[in-house]
Amino acid sequence: MTVDVDIALVGGGGAASLVLAALGRAGVPGLRVAIVDPVHKRGQDRTWAFWGTPGTFLDPLLSASWDEVDVVTPARRRSLPLAPLRYAMLRSAPLYDLAADAEKRLDATRLTVPAGALDDDGERVTVAGPDGAPLVRAAWVLDSRPRKPERPGLTTWLQHFRGWWLEADRPVFDPGRAVLMDFRTPQPARGVSFGYVLPVSDRFALIEYTEFSPATLTGEAYDAALHAYAALLGLDLTGLRVREVEDGVIPMTDGPFRPRPSPRVVRLGTAGGATRPSTGYTFSAMARQAGDVARALAAGRAPVPAPPYPARHLWMDAVQLRALDRGLTGGVAFFDRLFDRNPAGRVLRFLDGGTSPREDLMLMASSPLLPMTRAALDHALHRVRS
Repeated sequence: MTVDVDIALVGGGGAASLVLAALGRAGVPGLRVAIVDPVHKRGQDRTWAFWGTPGTFLDPLLSASWDEVDVVTPARRRSLPLAPLRYAMLRSAPLYDLAADAEKRLDATRLTVPAGALDDDGERVTVAGPDGAPLVRAAWVLDSRPRKPERPGLTTWLQHFRGWWLEADRPVFDPGRAVLMDFRTPQPARGVSFGYVLPVSDRFALIEYTEFSPATLTGEAYDAALHAYAALLGLDLTGLRVREVEDGVIPMTDGPFRPRPSPRVVRLGTAGGATRPSTGYTFSAMARQAGDVARALAAGRAPVPAPPYPARHLWMDAVQLRALDRGLTGGVAFFDRLFDRNPAGRVLRFLDGGTSPREDLMLMASSPLLPMTRAALDHALHRVRS
């Protein structure tokens, strides 16, 4: 039997959970919702770190937040005040629980099977199952399943990482200080690496090793990097327990994602362009997409979110990626200069897509001029050829 609904969420991860939570807050009367995903997400399976202003619906869900963060290079440690912004940590379980509550209030239908093809006839969308049989017919489909860009970009890197949740029997960590980027880690031949520390309490913290580079590492290499970073921090791992391990791979590419592949199918999350090409950050843009969808439905409009980032920011990201990929500028030097010559709030708002054209010009002026000009010309030549 085919389920008939107004909105079908295909995929049930962070993007869909944020949409469900937003729909639950919006209280759209009579809205019929279906979720199609082979896994019903529950518990702790990931951690999102993001910046924004306090006072949102996410505040009660946060594990920790910081008004000041450190950026560390081999030459110095910077403490960056973020006000009026703050850096925040959200673990997955509270968000999944919030989405589950909203799902119940919406009386949504959940189908725990993989979704197949989407057939959009311009009036309704049919969501097929893995065997091709129709599962759902919906006025709109919001598809957050991961997918590759519509066509390859000039530069394709990855943000890839492994993190350890460390627990101690005595106070070890400073819960008032978070490390946003620590570039004292050994740098790869092609790319940039850093560690970071997000303490939840004086006895529990996430330490992570991250690389921006073209390829992932082996599990043994990530563990070795984390052992080395823990030693750099002065942590005695014999007195600490690794309670959880988190791994991840996020695309960093100037290849275009197609946010609306057909009239009534809208892509969200990474598939909808929510991942920032220059950093791999995704959460804030996913939250904006979810809010846009809920407000549009409450107003009787099509649930099509605004572009996650301005076009000029995507061009700036493409130029930065090209400069790093060709070795025109070093990653550590680039980020060191960026934070040295700009207020932290400007840098973070840029990475979140919130700076003005005037601020963008100031950011470009603070970057190494000759290497970035060469990268911009290289990127433009590629666009002409393609």
